Amino acid sequence: MPAGIFHEQYRSDERIFQTWFVKAWVIAFLLACVLFPFFASKYMISIMIEAGIAIIACHGLNILTGFTGQISLGHAAFLGVGAYTCSILIGQAGIPFFIALPAAGFMAALVGMVFGIPSLRLRGLYLAMATIAAQFIIEFTIRRWDKLTGGVEGLYVDPGTLGPLHFNNHFHLYYLTFILAVAATMVTKNIIRSRSGRAFVAIRDRYLAAEVIGVNLFKYRLMSFAVASFYAGIAGALLAQYLEVITHESFTIHQSIDYLAMCIIGGLGHITGGIFGVGFWFILERVLEVVTTHLNSTFPDHITWFVSIREIVFGFVIVLFLIFEPDGLAARWRTIRAYWKLWPFSY
Repeated sequence: MPAGIFHEQYRSDERIFQTWFVKAWVIAFLLACVLFPFFASKYMISIMIEAGIAIIACHGLNILTGFTGQISLGHAAFLGVGAYTCSILIGQAGIPFFIALPAAGFMAALVGMVFGIPSLRLRGLYLAMATIAAQFIIEFTIRRWDKLTGGVEGLYVDPGTLGPLHFNNHFHLYYLTFILAVAATMVTKNIIRSRSGRAFVAIRDRYLAAEVIGVNLFKYRLMSFAVASFYAGIAGALLAQYLEVITHESFTIHQSIDYLAMCIIGGLGHITGGIFGVGFWFILERVLEVVTTHLNSTFPDHITWFVSIREIVFGFVIVLFLIFEPDGLAARWRTIRAYWKLWPFSY
């Protein structure tokens, strides 16, 4: 009697959802997300909006760093480009939101390609330094271009509308973010399964061998920067709608490091890495908020001791993951699934 999953065609082997069991779980999860706002508090809806935005941003960074092997420490700056582009187009040019949103992504992609040009010659630490330079250059531009960005005082974001939906309403913004996060996940999955995705992975694994077999390194490295920045631009536009007022302080290098840490914890080079990483990060952040609040109320005379507890804990967690679980939570989840598929047998 045959056991397991057998494929007779390549098309069936490449399906995203291999079994009805997996499809049922995915449908149940999506249905829970759809019904979530009807039962959750405003605070929890806000947290889920932030998580959805972070998932979109992390998918882009995962394509660049996890699948192409191009480290970036300036990802938050591209979110800033998208946020300001969308806000300026809506507020100053009067362009509808459904045009301003993709325009924000394309503008961020264009800027990302400009800063991705050094990737042909730079790798590793040197490329990381180049992306840090992009972070500071974009931040400096936002601060100094007063007439367009509002400078250090920031920019008020006019709420976008899409038919009956008004995105200053967090209920409406939640569904927009949810739809775009699901779309970003599916698009990322299909990009990685495509010819370009395989070229990204080949460049990451052995860029010299990839070049020998005909992979255009400059084209695909630049493409990965463009795709990652496009995702960041969309996430930035959503973040601007959520924050309602944006400044350069909303898109600092600290945020860039946070996004990279989420990808590391979730698992670089895994589609679900962004989702797991964001989930772990936000849960741990909420726990630390409760712990810090309790410690501050219990020991009010030593409140300065607990100011940096978040950075200490997150730094310690990242180090532990790099040492004991370098492939992240996505790889651990795959191991757990494989175990239960075989249980109670050991083979």
